Amino acid sequence: MPDDLKTRLTPEQYHVTQEKGTERAFTGKYWNCHDDGVYRCVVCNHPLFSSETKFESGSGWPSFFQPLDAAAVRTEEDTSHDMRRTEVMCENCGAHLGHVFDDGPNPTGTRYCINSAALDLDKKSRIDE
Repeated sequence: MPDDLKTRLTPEQYHVTQEKGTERAFTGKYWNCHDDGVYRCVVCNHPLFSSETKFESGSGWPSFFQPLDAAAVRTEEDTSHDMRRTEVMCENCGAHLGHVFDDGPNPTGTRYCINSAALDLDKKSRIDE
């Protein structure tokens, strides 16, 4: 599958999702996007986040206060780069998405800081469908 992904994904998408990379702040296609829809995993098309939970965090990456549902993502401790963070991955395929922090808005107080390169916005999907 990794060889298939190298041909299907852009180099940046591959680096972010498979090598746990990070795109530069304020450069991703969704950091300042206000379109409605469902954000899906760029690797496997699994629904991850709704535009209804997206907010402006000022961080330079798309930020959401909760995933689409509890089973959409999984988390684990990340101690790389001499930091202690919580990594966010696609529950379906394990692709690296970004990190989650406890400095988000109400109602959850969480900020899912997600790389645009890991996402594909499905403007046709809506939560209530």
